[in-house]
Amino acid sequence: MKKLLTLLIAGSLVTESAFACTDVNIQANDGSVIAGRTMEWAMDMGWQLQYVPKGTVFPITAPSSVKLPTINVTSKYSFAGVSTADVKNSFTDGQNEKGLSVSANFLPGFTQYESVSATDKNYMSILQAVEFILASYSTVDEVKQNFPSYKVWSEPIAGIGFEPTLHFLITDKSGKSIVIEFIKGQMVVFDDSIGVMTNAPNYNWHLINLRNYLNLDNTGTFARKMTAPGTNDEKAAGITSLGQGSGGFGLPGDYTSPSRFVRIAYLKHYAKPTKNADEAVQQVAHILNNVDIPNGSVADSNGNHVLDEVTQWIIIKDLKNNQMYLADYAHRTNYAQIDLNQVFKSTKPMSVKVSDINYPSAKLANPFNSK
Repeated sequence: MKKLLTLLIAGSLVTESAFACTDVNIQANDGSVIAGRTMEWAMDMGWQLQYVPKGTVFPITAPSSVKLPTINVTSKYSFAGVSTADVKNSFTDGQNEKGLSVSANFLPGFTQYESVSATDKNYMSILQAVEFILASYSTVDEVKQNFPSYKVWSEPIAGIGFEPTLHFLITDKSGKSIVIEFIKGQMVVFDDSIGVMTNAPNYNWHLINLRNYLNLDNTGTFARKMTAPGTNDEKAAGITSLGQGSGGFGLPGDYTSPSRFVRIAYLKHYAKPTKNADEAVQQVAHILNNVDIPNGSVADSNGNHVLDEVTQWIIIKDLKNNQMYLADYAHRTNYAQIDLNQVFKSTKPMSVKVSDINYPSAKLANPFNSK
């Protein structure tokens, strides 16, 4: 009952505030593609790491009002990702054995799904979309060619009360990426993805908003001579900077979706190129550190009810080498590395709570004796 009450309160808040998720992709000089994202939410959704082997059969459905049959889909590819136990098989992030990544972020107030009619042949709920994409496609090009043939619909989640308004950043191991949104009842594919995504407003608005920050630079001005009218340079006052970073003066530091988009786009643009996957994984982790939310620092309220929004988990995916890095709030500095090459060999579905993963320990009894 307490869990249900929390979800209902959250549902009333969801329409008023965008819960914060942030994505960033980078490509190393050796061609490795790393896709990372944070998941910020205000309540426990029963997050679990879930594995689905190829050959798994799962249903995709139409709204009950149109009385269309359930379609059984067989997964062409094995995949792993984070889903919520509160809504069965509802994935918010994952990667498949072919190196395709999907991240779903919340997009309240700017999402209108498609309408399914009694004559449609291809359809699915938005809650089935991440699973379907990972199970069915190996590249971004395949997604672009086939996924728009499906009508994607939605309705409020039973027992929770709010509609899962989502958009997707889809990336493959070649480095190609697209953003898919549902605007005015139409599926819209943005080909000009810069590998950054947050929440509302729509993706094209964020790209336009970046024009307000073209003055930002990673190099600041160290010193400048200041002269008064009628004086010459010999009498000019030498003004030096207070420290490094002045080129980024004006970079937004709050946790709103537009500010996070600008901040992450800036950091991605100026971060030095990485040589390989290992360096790129570290680079993505450093970039995402800039939107990490400590418990208590961001909250939403509805009357006497306050929900604290925190970074509940972070996932980083190496799409070329099939490696996954995952950390929950309690293990933020100790990512668990998961070798998906080994996981994908299994023919059995598996799941584990994100909080129950065997995270590595950083404790050393005597670091000076370590080899």
